[in-house]
Amino acid sequence: MKLKVVISIFSILAIACNTPSKERIIHKKMDVTPIEIQYATGFRVSVKNGYSFVEVPKPYQGAEEGFKYLLVPRGQAIPDHENDVQVVEVPLQSIACTSTTHIPLLDYINETESLVGFTTTDYISSEKMRKRVDAGLVTELGIDKEMNMERLLELDPEAVMGYTITGDYGQFRKMNQAGIPILINAEYLEKHPLGRAEWIKFMALFFDKSYLADSVFKAIENNYQNMKAKAAKVDSMPTLYSGVVYGDTWYLPGGKNNAAKLFADAGAHYLWQDSTTGFLELSFESVYEKAHDAGYWVGVASFNSLEEIKEADQRYSRFSAFKKGNVYSYNARIGATGGNEYLELGYLRPDLILADLIKIFHPELLPDHELYFHEKLN
Repeated sequence: MKLKVVISIFSILAIACNTPSKERIIHKKMDVTPIEIQYATGFRVSVKNGYSFVEVPKPYQGAEEGFKYLLVPRGQAIPDHENDVQVVEVPLQSIACTSTTHIPLLDYINETESLVGFTTTDYISSEKMRKRVDAGLVTELGIDKEMNMERLLELDPEAVMGYTITGDYGQFRKMNQAGIPILINAEYLEKHPLGRAEWIKFMALFFDKSYLADSVFKAIENNYQNMKAKAAKVDSMPTLYSGVVYGDTWYLPGGKNNAAKLFADAGAHYLWQDSTTGFLELSFESVYEKAHDAGYWVGVASFNSLEEIKEADQRYSRFSAFKKGNVYSYNARIGATGGNEYLELGYLRPDLILADLIKIFHPELLPDHELYFHEKLN
């Protein structure tokens, strides 16, 4: 199985590497065929009067208004449109991004060179993108309200991909007023791991790479579903819990979080899988009461050893999973400047996460697989 997983990784990358370069496709006829969206619920695509029309109806939890985009082929006249519609000339030739999760979306559609600005470049772990950063081709912009607007306006990217958790559009409004389209990415709201991965199709729309994004996504989906089917045949499901304490509160995924879906698809029983929220904030005592005998503890934030965990809070050592050494972090791959690859690539590659989890819970199913994102703490 290790061979199959490795082949799948390189096959997906090969799809992008064998794609025509931007210079060769820039003047070709735009693809305005409606794209199929199977898992993602956060964006919609339609064709109106021969133009691609993209909607992000719920940019953050509780949002009452969304974003609309009319994609106009480069060099063509802009058609009549409603005032709340942003016009984006496509394919884009440059973009600034605000989340590391946007980085692999560019890498996998062969648009690495299109990134010209990023909030905090040290967080980028992609080797391809780090070469651009190290060569001075990606400008550091600063984050949130500390973003250097003067530097951004001087850079003048053709679009900025952003996100919002609270609905605070302050900086984005300034960019928009300066004529820079704001592409709101709400991938973090997706409940299904493949729904989050499918946002590669959203990015690809603005580069006229839908055909490539579809191929990449299908490969990821096939990997995921094949491994899920394998795990579905197990006779027993080990129990697990997740998260850590910050202050006086234990933060952990709720049953509607895509992490809970990954645990279930890996053939494990997440003790809070029946909760109806995306995230939970609980007391240490309530977590201990429910999880003290659980077999595994997966997802321990930035901790890198059992000793670090114990030093942070002696009470952690009372859990059975801690005593047995069944504690796993997702810190196996840290970039050259400290970026965590799990928090960057993991959301596009849930198939790799699923392979890791199956290896942890049911190692006999993937005897030759080596953990990619996760590592067992000693």
